[in-house]
Amino acid sequence: MHRLRLVIRGAVQGVGFRPYIYRLAGELKLRGYVTNTAQGVVIDIEQEQQTLDQFLARLPRELPPRAFIQSCEVSHLDPLGHESFEIRISSDGGSKTAYVLPDIATCPDCLQDIFDSTNRRYLYPFTNCTNCGPRYTIIESLPYDRANTTMKKFAMCPRCCEEYEDPRDRRFHAQPNACPDCGPQLELWDDGGSVLARKHDALLATVEAIRAGMVVAFKGLGGFHLIVDARNEQAVANLRKRKRRTSKPLALMYPTLQQVLDDCFADDVEQRSLTSIESPIVLLRKRQDVSRVATAVAPGNPYLGVMLPYTPQHHLLMRKLGFPIVSTSANLAEEPICIDEQEALRRLHGIADLFLVHDRPIKRHVDDSIVRIVAGREQVTRRARGYAPLPVTLAQSLPQSVAVGAHLKNSVAVSVGRDVFISQHIGDLETAEAYRAFENVLADLIRLYETVPEVVACDLHPDYLSTKKAREFKAPVVAVQHHYAHILSCMAENEVAPPVLGISWDGTGLGVDGTIWGGEFLLVDETSYSRVGYLRQFPLAGGDAAVREPRRSALGLLYQAYGEKCFDMQSFASDVFATNELTVLRGMLVNRVNTIPTSSAGRLFDAVASLLGLCHKATYEGEAAMALEFAIAGAQTEDVYPFQIGENDSILILDWQPAIALLLVDRDHGVPTSTVAARFHNTLVEMIVAVAKRSMQPKVALSGGCFQNKYLTERTITRLRAEGFHPYWHQRVPPNDGGIALGQIAGAARAKTGK
Repeated sequence: MHRLRLVIRGAVQGVGFRPYIYRLAGELKLRGYVTNTAQGVVIDIEQEQQTLDQFLARLPRELPPRAFIQSCEVSHLDPLGHESFEIRISSDGGSKTAYVLPDIATCPDCLQDIFDSTNRRYLYPFTNCTNCGPRYTIIESLPYDRANTTMKKFAMCPRCCEEYEDPRDRRFHAQPNACPDCGPQLELWDDGGSVLARKHDALLATVEAIRAGMVVAFKGLGGFHLIVDARNEQAVANLRKRKRRTSKPLALMYPTLQQVLDDCFADDVEQRSLTSIESPIVLLRKRQDVSRVATAVAPGNPYLGVMLPYTPQHHLLMRKLGFPIVSTSANLAEEPICIDEQEALRRLHGIADLFLVHDRPIKRHVDDSIVRIVAGREQVTRRARGYAPLPVTLAQSLPQSVAVGAHLKNSVAVSVGRDVFISQHIGDLETAEAYRAFENVLADLIRLYETVPEVVACDLHPDYLSTKKAREFKAPVVAVQHHYAHILSCMAENEVAPPVLGISWDGTGLGVDGTIWGGEFLLVDETSYSRVGYLRQFPLAGGDAAVREPRRSALGLLYQAYGEKCFDMQSFASDVFATNELTVLRGMLVNRVNTIPTSSAGRLFDAVASLLGLCHKATYEGEAAMALEFAIAGAQTEDVYPFQIGENDSILILDWQPAIALLLVDRDHGVPTSTVAARFHNTLVEMIVAVAKRSMQPKVALSGGCFQNKYLTERTITRLRAEGFHPYWHQRVPPNDGGIALGQIAGAARAKTGK
């Protein structure tokens, strides 16, 4: 027996939606309930997984005529033992205006309008209705009325007014409602801002420019994207050079699902994500015979990040092109995307050849969301368009709080009652542009939800820019340890009550002992947490430099294991470092100068990737760990390297040295890299299982950036279940630092209330 909870928002109240769910539940013999709330419709159902899958498949296909699902959040929870199915009395608890819907992909009806030559919205790129279109990117304040959106500058024509005021029309109170006579329009600009074409001619000229290999800055829903022909190797190479993005994969947009299936493998769940109303980028394994996509799109990567058109503007463009395009954020590395035309001209000068713009202002930048299917469920790894700012609802009411998030993959959050509203992805706070975006999003979220914080939550690291920002508030500041926040985030999303064994594995986080944590086993109890285990530490020469150079992690690992003998180890030190580099690093390690001890699982992945020759210098975060995961492809082995478990002050220390010793033997004896990589992953999983057995805690939460690794996460889930444990992992909130703000709010609430 399995249980799902669905929180559905959209045109689902007053349209016969609950009776529809009741009838469907009766046909499938589901148990549970459906109820209206101030935030939407909640469905709580239990049955065998196959039956629940049937329900999820039929739900959007058989809706009442006037109903439309704008968002559907699905969570897998522990069964409660419902005995029947019922329509429960509606709940009006909570604020009726304390949430804002995300931007929604174009609905089938509007799609039909724009391709119907007899329709007055034929070829109009800003067509929408109550069932689709912009929301979060145009709202200036609540309540959600046209006067409080960026559409207020466009006065509706008589025909649009008639639709807007007719309850029988699907554009009844559609706040962005517009048509070619009264709404926003396209223009194509050169790189100096001169107008080259207008309206549909601008789109047609853009099509020709893309076909000619030019880079086009495309103003879309939540900001600008840079677009080139994905088939054109030279065009993609030019984009990479101009954008200063050496090898990090670029996102693709395909005209149709069938073309995606021609190039990639996609199961039912992946296809459902691609075609969902959230319309995220979905990571799909590409077919070996893919020839349509330039190799420069995702060099050395077996996956493609793929999405389908999600606005009328995209549909019109892709229908004309008929082939996949690169559609990547319009920015330089580590900067937020542009949302304003003049800003785009300035920041994208020398990057874009042409600019396809429009005159509907974008209130806030929102990137494309990214999803990967892990263990048969969606795992959102970048939470933005389609998902933000929908709330995560906790079990009990919280103090009004603000969380400023982490330093990398930053997002921020506010709490209102039981709801925690997490902002869109902001990014790494590495540049002045990124920090300004962080300040703007934080102020915007606080203003939008009228939050007066009783407490401000931040990371334990005192030098993070986000932590420094927290100290500017008048409210009390609570610093929440990074890995504790990760586990609390996973627990909150999955509605898991303590005690819980948390496995928090990532790249970097300041520990309470002043060292860099990242391979943590935390026991979370009713009020706090304790560190019950960690991966054996090793030194990082140069500190943060090791993040960019996995070879430094490898050298530190070898030094911890073998001392100064590591500098003479054949086929690594002398091959990977120049003589002068090795001399400097040797001095740093031996004399403990500018070295930082770490228990980081992320740096352990980096070290092994370098030892196997997969990545010595990373051009983007996670590159080495991804290469190690991808190296497993084709390996069929259950083998595990040996490891030891020691203790220090009753805290378990997972010693990787025996595993590394045999891994090096395998490498030097020509064992296939795929087999070695699989054995290493298997070993890490068995470390988790070993600690779980010692902890005797049935509930195990998996969080941190390392659990974006599909092989690691799925094998951990399988092994824990086989040993009788109940694993939990992230679904709607990122396992990486994009989910930290949620955990910070939960941690601050615990500190304030004692539970």
